[in-house]
Amino acid sequence: MQILCFEDSRVEQLCPIVHARPAYAITCASFRLLDWLKTLAKDRASGAKACQIQGLIREYLLPIQEADHGLLAPANELPKDEDVLLVNARLVPSVQTYETLKQLVKSGETATVIGKDNGVDTELLAAFITAAEIAEGTTERAQTTENDSASTDSNGATSPLSRLQQLAREKVSSRFTLKAFQWPHEVVSSHMDAMNDSVNYRIEHGDYTQREDGVFVRPGVTIGEYGSIHTSGGAIVLDENVRVGPFCFLEGPLHAGHSTRVIEHSAIKDGVSLGHTVKIGGEVEASVIEAFTNKQHHGFLGHSYLGSWINLGAGTCNSDLKNTYGKINIEYGDRKMATGMQFLGCVMGDYSKSAINTGIFTGKVIGVCSMLYGFVTSNVPSYVNYARLFGQTSLLPPDVMINTQARMFARRKVEQRQCDMDLIQAMYDRTEPERETSEQLGL
Repeated sequence: MQILCFEDSRVEQLCPIVHARPAYAITCASFRLLDWLKTLAKDRASGAKACQIQGLIREYLLPIQEADHGLLAPANELPKDEDVLLVNARLVPSVQTYETLKQLVKSGETATVIGKDNGVDTELLAAFITAAEIAEGTTERAQTTENDSASTDSNGATSPLSRLQQLAREKVSSRFTLKAFQWPHEVVSSHMDAMNDSVNYRIEHGDYTQREDGVFVRPGVTIGEYGSIHTSGGAIVLDENVRVGPFCFLEGPLHAGHSTRVIEHSAIKDGVSLGHTVKIGGEVEASVIEAFTNKQHHGFLGHSYLGSWINLGAGTCNSDLKNTYGKINIEYGDRKMATGMQFLGCVMGDYSKSAINTGIFTGKVIGVCSMLYGFVTSNVPSYVNYARLFGQTSLLPPDVMINTQARMFARRKVEQRQCDMDLIQAMYDRTEPERETSEQLGL
């Protein structure tokens, strides 16, 4: 079997969190969709033949896909003699999603899951297509295959994907349901819904040792003295070489990736997912923090999503609750929408930074590679020095961010590759419309 994970046209709605990563690499409740696909591929490997995963994503991310995730773009031809599992890269990476995909494959029949909007079929979420179905479809299109094989559709998808999607839509099934991200704030809400199931799955299927009631660890974990640990709401799962300082308050469900450091006197609670090599301190609740991000000083972060390589200065706080206790609205570009969430902090793209004592208002969206100072009372475009409180908002050139990236990587002993530098430039070019339409910039 082959697994083809594809991004569709709606992936752009997930910016800024997908500027620097494929949608299948979004962490939610401690898992990425890619993690589940690799587990599924391992389950489906037959004998010496591996189940291959391919990623059809935005072109500028292809080098990152190969270097960081070990995936290649699909070949420009339909697979032969193999079943195919099509997976939308925006699927919520939950245990439920994994179980549904597993059942879809186990059925052994061509079946498709379509997402609905107000009861109307709108998007292909997943499809299992048998080798026989593909062969039959290939035969029917034999006369046009040679001409079609080099063509692409408006999303940059090669014609084999288009043909697979056509085959899939002929076999829509109502037996399966899946959920996909539509907007960035849904990562936070889905994280809160799925966190307990995710940590329980890790405990059941991972190589963990129970250190004490509800606390599961891997080798190299250290927990400082005088801590206060609470697992009545969910388990605490700590991967290799996680270090927890003394006087920390930990409340499950909680997952910390390998080599993460929890600073002394921290309060981590109400469902937090920490990527690997994170430094975390202060008060954090119900948030997702991707790998290599620093929030090691005092300050509150709640109901938020932080990308990778972010640094929050000492005293940085965000609001996740309106003074009226009402539901929070959020803005994406010129579109304002109701989230239905009473608690929602901020969404921050990769490589952004905040100065000391920065205050981020409720439900704000911050782009990639921006620097924040003072109060953040509005959304912040990418590549901006945002000091609106002081009347200073200016452009942040990509060469400055490439140099900053080099210094950050060196501190973590990470090699700065050409694809990393190219990503900074590509993101700058792609986010130009954000800055052009922003009322904050006189550029």
